[in-house]
Amino acid sequence: MERRAFLRNCALGLTGAALATQRRARASTDEPLVVSTWSFGAAANDGALRVLSQGGSALDAAVAGVQVAEADPENTSVGYGGYPNREGVVELDAAVMDGATLQAGSVAGLRGIKHPVAVARRVMLDTPHVLLVGEGARRFALRSGFKKESLLTPASRRAWKQWKSRGVPVEDHDTIGMVVRSADGTMAAACSTSGLAWKLAGRVGDSPLIGHGLYCDQKAGGAVATGVGEEVIKIAGTYQVVEFMRQGIEPDEAVRRVVRRVLDRAPDNAGKLVAFLALRADGEIGYGSTMPGFQAAVRRGANSELLDAPSFAPGG
Repeated sequence: MERRAFLRNCALGLTGAALATQRRARASTDEPLVVSTWSFGAAANDGALRVLSQGGSALDAAVAGVQVAEADPENTSVGYGGYPNREGVVELDAAVMDGATLQAGSVAGLRGIKHPVAVARRVMLDTPHVLLVGEGARRFALRSGFKKESLLTPASRRAWKQWKSRGVPVEDHDTIGMVVRSADGTMAAACSTSGLAWKLAGRVGDSPLIGHGLYCDQKAGGAVATGVGEEVIKIAGTYQVVEFMRQGIEPDEAVRRVVRRVLDRAPDNAGKLVAFLALRADGEIGYGSTMPGFQAAVRRGANSELLDAPSFAPGG
């Protein structure tokens, strides 16, 4: 339910029970809704919506949408063309979660496979595990029919060489995180990243960790994170956002509380981008960041928006 509609209903004196009934009715009739992180999420949202329009599930749509970002060589944060580690090797992390069953799958430190989000889904469906890492994840992907590919584009190779020769500062990376809600209310989430540029080989951030980079329970909602993964991990960020929504807290307030937790834990985090995007089970959205610059891409039916997120840092 849109915030203005919610406030209008409150002004009319609707009881909490009436609001709950109204939200349940809306949840059964809404158009599909896809939200994702950053401006490149707009194209990913379009890919997810195409799958939903063809009868695919929320999980199908989330995986397909994230793959759009993974295949884009201009996106230096995700998949093919992502900036490498200090050794010049691209290592990818990804995860998926089914909001109906809480089943999840993820991979970390995956080399030579363009679509780690699809491998993560196979981990969820074809193994008793949640997370596979490194060489084990690569071997599993190859056995599952994925082909080995070079992920280092000429542009990302040049950037790595410049960093090696000039000591270019480490760049914070922008994960593609997506939450999908189909017209019948089923939900799923997915995320993918090449991680922090010039990271130590083997470094893993929040993205493939369930409850950190993403969490989805369609009884409450879903959330994804982006920015400095180490800070997300320290507070189990997306799990906490979803749990606040489960307690009845509005999505924007749930995000604000978790962002403030990042900042209160370490005031210096005001200089590190950590952001969350949340989608409640009834279609209400929340988003926010430790600092200005984060954007949320939203696709509701035929309408597409790119929204500037509020900063919850002091003075933001």
